[in-house]
Amino acid sequence: MACVPKEAVNRMTRLIGDADKAECKVDKIRSIMDKIDELEIEEEAEIFQAMADPCRLKILKLLREGELCVCEIMIGLDRPQSSTSHHLSILKDAGLIKERKDGRWSRYRLSEGAVIEMLNMVLLMKDAKI
Repeated sequence: MACVPKEAVNRMTRLIGDADKAECKVDKIRSIMDKIDELEIEEEAEIFQAMADPCRLKILKLLREGELCVCEIMIGLDRPQSSTSHHLSILKDAGLIKERKDGRWSRYRLSEGAVIEMLNMVLLMKDAKI
């Protein structure tokens, strides 16, 4: 956290009204924050950002059914090759998909079963909102 511990305790005390409880809460929050790896957060954010685009989410759902070449993905999305390749590149950089060269063709697949689990979790969360 950016503020000095005493400042944080004073701020928390103003919010909850008890200095001893405030100090315990600030210590607990600092302990949790100390365990958070900033590089890991950046990597995780990159994955979520890659999945956040509707076109890229469609690509992931297409690839859930199996490996596809770029031309098949282009047809599924009804997008030009340049746009499709751009989205595939972002997904690949985020580690969500793998590329396999097959002669002059590039074929793509989900990188692992965890991607399918992530898509399933999104469905569960969406259903929980209803």
